Amino acid sequence: MSVTIGELARALDAQAWGDQSLPVTGAAEPSETVPVGKDGGVIALAMAPKYAGALRPGSMAILAEGMNPEEYGLKAAIFAPRPRLVMAGLTRAFDPGPDIAPGIHPTAVIDDSAEIGEGAAIGPFVVIGADARIASGARIGAHVSIGRGTRVGQDALILPGARIAHGVTAGERLIVQPGASIGGDGFSYVTPEESGIEEIRRTLGTRDDLRAQHWTRIHSLGGVEIGNDVEIGANATIDRGTIRATRIGSGTKIDSLVQIGHNVVIGEDCLLCGLVGVAGSSKIGDRVVLAGQVGVSDNIEIGDDVIAGGASKIFTRVPAGRVILGHPAVKMETQMEIQKATRRLPRLASQVAKLQETVTRLLEKG
Repeated sequence: MSVTIGELARALDAQAWGDQSLPVTGAAEPSETVPVGKDGGVIALAMAPKYAGALRPGSMAILAEGMNPEEYGLKAAIFAPRPRLVMAGLTRAFDPGPDIAPGIHPTAVIDDSAEIGEGAAIGPFVVIGADARIASGARIGAHVSIGRGTRVGQDALILPGARIAHGVTAGERLIVQPGASIGGDGFSYVTPEESGIEEIRRTLGTRDDLRAQHWTRIHSLGGVEIGNDVEIGANATIDRGTIRATRIGSGTKIDSLVQIGHNVVIGEDCLLCGLVGVAGSSKIGDRVVLAGQVGVSDNIEIGDDVIAGGASKIFTRVPAGRVILGHPAVKMETQMEIQKATRRLPRLASQVAKLQETVTRLLEKG
């Protein structure tokens, strides 16, 4: 596609500079720009001087407010009051989207009782189960499976190889990346007698008797309920609930390789980054950010607006609004003090050793 600098600036609600009639055909890194020709060219995202230095004279760029396009020899520029927000609009404008042809592919296997909404696109080798409902405008990529009674909302995008089990309800504009699995059984088992896990929770570590144990499966009867505008990353997994549904709130974004356990409730507009694991029956509030590799223990509550730094391990309740870090996770400022103190330990140990030597010599002198 091609738009002019002026049209793109208006679409992004930003200010343009230079020749606003120049066609823009795509986006590029600053070092990959070339002088704009008669057929237009790509626009670079160079929203800091350290990036703008790589721009080629005669090219086009998106700059931060206050930067001087003449300094870089540009033919045209767009000024971004909030650069990453402009980046979102730019990438959306030039994203061609997945290659899912309109209509229903002849290789798709769709149960006679399933309902497919107007304008939905169903790709090759898709399997849709009994009583499933696919709303209008949904796009289902190749090799996707959708189970019995599942509801997929309007304008959803389910990319190739995703698996959505039975009894899942998803809202509008859902995006599911390749390989994601929604609605698998929860990891839930019980022993006829008190298990070793239950024993150490009761005794805080003491084992009275070691004996053989046999795990009995607890079946997952609940489903998964997903709000509007939710995105689920590649190879992420969301387990169904045991009795009630696992719930994902509207606007929440889940990265690749995230694991959500059974009965978990996640609020609205949360951000769960790669390799996050949330154990069963935990409750996460609204607008919570869990950075990469954060682990959340089972049956705990995390309040609204909490931010957990990368690799934090959360074992206890976290009050609303707190910023936490570490293993175990504590207030970020406390964790920074712990790290400073840890770095001082070798010096402290050396000082204690010297003090011991001094005391020993004094005692020997009597």
